[in-house]
Amino acid sequence: MGKMTGFMEFTRQERSYAPASDRIQHYQEFITPLTESELTQQGARCMDCGIPYCHNACPLNNIIPDWNDLVYQGQWKEAVRVLHSTNNFPEFTGRICPAPCEAACTLNLNDQPVTIKTIEEAIIEKAWAENWIQPQIPIHRSEKRVAIIGSGPAGLACAQQLARAGHEVVVYEKNNRIGGLMRYGIPNFKLEKQIIDRRMAQMQAEGVTFRPNSHIGVNIPAKRLLKKFDVMVLTGGSEKPRDLPVPGRELKGTYFALDFLPQQTRRVFGDDVPEDISITAKDKHVVVIGGGDTGSDCIGTSIRQGAASVIQLEILPKAPEKENKSLTWPNWPNKLRTSSSHEEGCERQWSISTKSIEGENGQVSKIHLVKVEWQQDDKGRWKMSEIEGSEFELKADLVLLAMGFMHPIYEGLLEELGVALDERGNVKAPNYQTSSDNIFTAGDMRRGQSLVVWAIQEGRQAAHAVDKYLMGVSELPM
Repeated sequence: MGKMTGFMEFTRQERSYAPASDRIQHYQEFITPLTESELTQQGARCMDCGIPYCHNACPLNNIIPDWNDLVYQGQWKEAVRVLHSTNNFPEFTGRICPAPCEAACTLNLNDQPVTIKTIEEAIIEKAWAENWIQPQIPIHRSEKRVAIIGSGPAGLACAQQLARAGHEVVVYEKNNRIGGLMRYGIPNFKLEKQIIDRRMAQMQAEGVTFRPNSHIGVNIPAKRLLKKFDVMVLTGGSEKPRDLPVPGRELKGTYFALDFLPQQTRRVFGDDVPEDISITAKDKHVVVIGGGDTGSDCIGTSIRQGAASVIQLEILPKAPEKENKSLTWPNWPNKLRTSSSHEEGCERQWSISTKSIEGENGQVSKIHLVKVEWQQDDKGRWKMSEIEGSEFELKADLVLLAMGFMHPIYEGLLEELGVALDERGNVKAPNYQTSSDNIFTAGDMRRGQSLVVWAIQEGRQAAHAVDKYLMGVSELPM
């Protein structure tokens, strides 16, 4: 694949960022793409490695070597066809996927993997610019009706696949706009929302109906939908956040990340955020608890809002700067990862546990912390212990909890339907079919908190299972 000697002739070249001093002044995307000639060179670097570990590492099993080669050959229209054969929304994954494919690339043994994610986004953006992406309208209609609850990437992928199979599909979303956490949980500077809107337009032309402001199980009974539809697919995500049970947690100024992030997205849209519930980091000392992507999003948003300072705390030890390839490759390695938001002005601390939150007049003012150490017991299990005498405190006007999610929200939809749960508290559905025959599920609601790329894969596979349930056989790809 690619040029036979390309990986020896050309070095890895990535997209670049606008300077931090410029990009923190706005909420738009700030990536500077490669030119077409530069992309051709990067596609040429894909080596004929025999076993495409990148393909196996991708949850969608994207046919990466093929579209790398097609870009090198200048066959962009064919490249987007191959890309779409496994991925409904490469414009999403090309922006926000952590790219396990690149970690698994054979050239990553020398820290020079093919710029797979950059090429992926370039292919799909060229396809949109050239008007190659058109609705795929089914020739025949099945007269079967499917209700999809939740409009995140799993729900959208499932909806598009089922609509193309000829079924009537209605997507219900509790928020006022379609997109789930891609719309309100991921900041605009990482994913501008017109990217979602243009794909929605294609899906509407294919026959998908969108119903925002429809909170099934709350303002619309779920069982009413079951009477109107042949199948219901639950794709509501994993939205129960992990809390911080320490003294002072109830103080004003301590919020979950998903209380904070959606508000800024609504402001960007021009929506009114009432003053009595408004959360802003302006002129505040911000402490973000949690070292993952959501925490990073809180950092970038806080900086853009004009925070006085931002500190991110992580309870786990600092990961190594560089992994040991002989032990980790081609698997996803544990290594230090620094996001664009971190580079914009943030202090990071590791092996820190929160003891309590202190406040004045009901408002948080400082946070009490302690350093911890991790050790393995005789069975290899990691255990945490506090380091005696290491207690300290930080000034804090705003504390944002970004420690991940535990399981789906049970109140409302799931309680009404009464579907079985697995041992982790997710909806139990080994083959996407729940304990109720005509109710299916996909995405984080089924597998737990995960990546957008996994959600798309789940949505596609659930669509295949639903189509087979309705018609006895399915030709939808999985």
